[in-house]
Amino acid sequence: MPDADPRLDPGRWAAASFRPRGGPPAPAPRPHRGFWRRLGGCCGCCGCCRRGTEDWEPPPGEIPGCRPPQPLRPGLLAPRGLVVGSSANRIAHHTSEFACPRLVVRRGQPFDLRVLLPRPFDPDGDSLCVELTLGPNPQVAKGTHVLIPLGETSATGWTAEEEELEEGAEPPGGPALNLCLTAPPNAPIGRYRLSIKTRTGAGEYAAPFEDANDFFLLFNPWCPDDNVYMEKTSDLDEYVLNETGRIFYGTEDQIAERSWNYGQFDTGVLEACLYILDRRGMPHSARGDPIIVSRVVSAMVNSLDDNGVLVGNWTGDYAQGTNPSAWAGSVDILRAYHGSGAPVRYGQCWVFAGVMTTVLRCLGLPTRTVTNYNSAHDTDVSLTTDIYFDENMRPLERLNTDSVWNFHVWNDCWMKRPDLPDGYDGWQIVDATPQETSSGLFCCGPSSVTAVKNGEVYLKYDTPFVFAEVNSDKVYWQRQPNGAFTVVHVEEGAIGRRISTLGPGSGARLDITHQYKHPEGSEEERRAVSTATSHGSRPRNRGTPSSGEVTVTVGAGPAVAGAELELRAVARNEGVEPRTLRLRLSLSAVRYTGVSGAPFRQEQHRRAVPPGQEETVTMTVTYAEYGPHVGDQDALKLTVAGAVEETGQVVAKELRVRLHAPELTLTLLAPAVVGQETPVQVVFQNPLPETLSGATLRMEGAGISCPKPFQMGSVGAGQTVRLRQGVVPLRPGRRRLVAALESPQLGPLHGVLQLDVAPAPAGSTGSTGSPPRRPRRARRRAPPPAGSTGG
Repeated sequence: MPDADPRLDPGRWAAASFRPRGGPPAPAPRPHRGFWRRLGGCCGCCGCCRRGTEDWEPPPGEIPGCRPPQPLRPGLLAPRGLVVGSSANRIAHHTSEFACPRLVVRRGQPFDLRVLLPRPFDPDGDSLCVELTLGPNPQVAKGTHVLIPLGETSATGWTAEEEELEEGAEPPGGPALNLCLTAPPNAPIGRYRLSIKTRTGAGEYAAPFEDANDFFLLFNPWCPDDNVYMEKTSDLDEYVLNETGRIFYGTEDQIAERSWNYGQFDTGVLEACLYILDRRGMPHSARGDPIIVSRVVSAMVNSLDDNGVLVGNWTGDYAQGTNPSAWAGSVDILRAYHGSGAPVRYGQCWVFAGVMTTVLRCLGLPTRTVTNYNSAHDTDVSLTTDIYFDENMRPLERLNTDSVWNFHVWNDCWMKRPDLPDGYDGWQIVDATPQETSSGLFCCGPSSVTAVKNGEVYLKYDTPFVFAEVNSDKVYWQRQPNGAFTVVHVEEGAIGRRISTLGPGSGARLDITHQYKHPEGSEEERRAVSTATSHGSRPRNRGTPSSGEVTVTVGAGPAVAGAELELRAVARNEGVEPRTLRLRLSLSAVRYTGVSGAPFRQEQHRRAVPPGQEETVTMTVTYAEYGPHVGDQDALKLTVAGAVEETGQVVAKELRVRLHAPELTLTLLAPAVVGQETPVQVVFQNPLPETLSGATLRMEGAGISCPKPFQMGSVGAGQTVRLRQGVVPLRPGRRRLVAALESPQLGPLHGVLQLDVAPAPAGSTGSTGSPPRRPRRARRRAPPPAGSTGG
């Protein structure tokens, strides 16, 4: 059987060139054959006369996207210029907020291209092809070199259709061809180069590629055929378009929040996000898959393995960079990384998650920032949080490698999962904080929230690690005389508490624990734990929680930085006989990652508890005692342990207390106008009975130019400071200005100011807008050639 003619295969545009170059020009086409030309023939027959001339591939030796200017011969149709997109396109594609001079559009949705010509386009005698390239080595077979003949569909599903002006409308700017381009909903995202090729009876003209004609293509969560489509499109106002959010931190009982400037539409941010993919060496042909893109971003936001965006630092020594608590948003971080190519110092989990949200929202993936309280870090894939003791119930710290973070922040992004069985679409966990390796790299996810909820840890990616973070049991092991360890206590429900994110539309904290796990203690939840642990490194049977007559609860009075703190333990006797309880109270500082310092205050108490009654033990701690031990993001940990003398019952409880600090107060001192400096007053009071030194103020705002970090010097005990800072709004509309103040002696202080920015006065210099929308046109759709694939 003879081989098929490769010229008829639309996927082999770059395989071979059949167009003679340097020979006589092709004969002029016969008139009045426009209908047949669209079917592929110039003579009204089978199309054999057109097959060779419809090959638009570049000549041998030409690198697609790098074509030099071509000499212009008489009779060639050389475009006078291109107008790529319009302001209406930006609105329709939800990209009007991008502070980018080039067009930004989303795949699966049409946008305009206006080809300015020296004469009117003759559909019977002229041919035209739109040429797109992506990346440094474009290839047709990989979808990174796209050739779209007018009225046809490219090999990868791009379409170029002619549009006509309404009857009687005059084309502005002289003769032009008005086109409508549409990218397929699975096209690779990135910065595309664009050019035009034309053919007439005098030959072919290939216009050079010009930077001004480049455009950016992003994921499209508004397009039903895109794998990131979110059916409830109203939520996209938060998960894609919101430029300022709130990140939750603190402890389960003392939830705190801080504003964060994502700034995904600010100048330079889109370029920085694509640079991240380039820096990783991600193939451009793979950039249409949100699964791979989100996984690559989770690896690149941390610096391990690949010199990514942020260096993690949990030591407390930030002399070589910026205290993670001092960042007010992602924009400064991404610009610094893109500008220097060097990892930015330093970040911790909420900074990694904030930058991750910026990058994914910028690229078009619906993303939310998620905080998990009492978040476990499982280091041995046992899917449990294991605590080891010796024969006398003294902790074996060398074996206690698992830890429980006060809080941990990661991201959820929304997408379909065609690589998994049905039922696992929707929210997927991705975590850029470098904790454990995945396939040899410090990345995590995407892992289906549904799979985590049901304990299906055998589904990719990194589901076992995420499950342990939110739903593992605390298992207490005791060493036996023969050296083996046995389970002596299982604490259920202690891990994965009050999982929080910012709710769409409401601006309030949204508890999404029910999305991650079944109700605590329910049959479904226990089944999920059993399913997960059966796939762990140490399968086990479910333990039995301990019980007894005496119960202990712990609590604290108001916890304010610099003030005296009262802690209490309350013992209650539920039995019918009096009981005597011996208690040991131990107080230490604990980092938010669960790492505790040595106890700096310990007390022992012996209390008689009558039946049906309770006894309270209090511990009062002054700032002079706890101040030297509590650092940035630290909390105080009260550990209460004891035994009942009559029965031997063991009781234990733990309380983590976060010290509250005052917020910054921001006040707008004059109306905010685009392009004009606007004064803002920042007020804060030092709550400590000692002087603050080395305090630094940082400000960020989406669409706002902010001053450089301000070094404040020393602030006396109890002193109130008023600072006046000038900011310049860059975009009109409602904006949020975020401020963060950090110092070595005090935890982070935050503040946010909402301001309504007026447009620049008429006649003033401002950012350039898009070309005005031309008159509405009726679309003329050409029938596709036989055998072609629809878009």
